[in-house]
Amino acid sequence: VQLQASGGGLVQAGGSLRLSCAASGSIFSINAMGWFRQAPGKKRELVADITRGGIANYADSVKGRFTISRDNAKNTVYLQMNSLKPEDTGVYYCNAGVQPRLSAPQVYWGQGTLVTVSS
Repeated sequence: VQLQASGGGLVQAGGSLRLSCAASGSIFSINAMGWFRQAPGKKRELVADITRGGIANYADSVKGRFTISRDNAKNTVYLQMNSLKPEDTGVYYCNAGVQPRLSAPQVYWGQGTLVTVSS
């Protein structure tokens, strides 16, 4: 099972970006999916996550600006980021709780995509 994240880049403050993360491989089902970020010198933190049924949870710092969504048919999770601020800068990682077809369930991580917000 692999998670491939994309969509990061450089944007000015107030701008928008949309991140995508697609899971592939021998997957039976995916439970929760989420986005984390890690700023330079800081710990990785949860940005948002979403259940298979679509219930979303957000960090207080991004509520009202970011929207997480998923397409279960495509095994893909998205993060729409609006009104970006310089403090949103960091490497964004996706993760997913996966039940593979032939092994035990576990959490998989994507490789990370860099988001840089300039002031």
